[in-house]
Amino acid sequence: MPASSSMQYGQVPGVDKSVSRLVLGTMIINTRELESSFALLDSAFEQGYNTLDTAHVYAGGDSERAIGRWLKARGNREKVVIISKGAHPNADRWRVTPFDITADLTDSLARLQTDYIDIYLLHRDDPEVPVGPIVEVLNEHYEAGKIRAFGGSNWRHERIQAANDYAAAHNLQPFVASSPNFSLAEQLDNPWGPGCVSISGPREAEAREWYRRGNMPIFAYSSLARGLFSGRITRENYHRTKEQLDKACRRAYCHEPNFERLERARRLAEVKGVSVPQVALAYLFHHGLNVFALVGAASPAELADNLPALDIKLTAAELSWLDLTSDVSPI
Repeated sequence: MPASSSMQYGQVPGVDKSVSRLVLGTMIINTRELESSFALLDSAFEQGYNTLDTAHVYAGGDSERAIGRWLKARGNREKVVIISKGAHPNADRWRVTPFDITADLTDSLARLQTDYIDIYLLHRDDPEVPVGPIVEVLNEHYEAGKIRAFGGSNWRHERIQAANDYAAAHNLQPFVASSPNFSLAEQLDNPWGPGCVSISGPREAEAREWYRRGNMPIFAYSSLARGLFSGRITRENYHRTKEQLDKACRRAYCHEPNFERLERARRLAEVKGVSVPQVALAYLFHHGLNVFALVGAASPAELADNLPALDIKLTAAELSWLDLTSDVSPI
């Protein structure tokens, strides 16, 4: 592995900018801590993270507001790829409707102080809602230039296929991106309640094959299992350190099979001379999938520590051992 690593990039249909393979999640970005938020965004951009993931609901909309102020202050809108998400349910109802999609997109554009969003994702799905009106309203916003590409977050691949079948039958633009959970850890419970979709683990082999065949860009959320693969957690110290992890992590990922994956990642990291999070991130890029990993970071050092993962090579035997499909240790 090189002593220093640089960002790698891919493409998303409809987006005329290169998209960084590591995408900065911005749940902690806000206007109340604007100086530190700007400093983190500046460092990310300098290190090649040209793609930011936000959402209508993050920090009650304040993540988008802070990003909008940063884009305006730096004058770099055309150099940054913005992913935002809408149509998240609230306490009263599911909101995957043309009205709510339009309302959330309008809010997001105002907060971001921009006239378009590069990649717009529906934050949740509602399988009770027909795909036709959803595809049609997204195409209206696409034709108006308000979004350059669109897709789903937490959409099952069967529903994406149904949406794209509808688009093909009606000469409309299809979903071109998806943001499910994907990580070395298997998502064994919904981290935030009903409607969370994962393509991790043995149960989701069919979903991964669907993505492999179509080469659809995957923006993998919770790529480090919300801190389980931070390098600070082990099976042995979990009961002393679990308060470092949020409830979503403890509910979805802190189960015995994942502790075994964590232990194997630790052992492999020691042999390769890298870190646990670097091994866990590298795992995502060795499945023949078009993956962009969403990563959280609280400092420039954490941003930099992610980059070497793009250069780590894992063998088929190492992958099988890491994901528990083989007990034959390659080390």
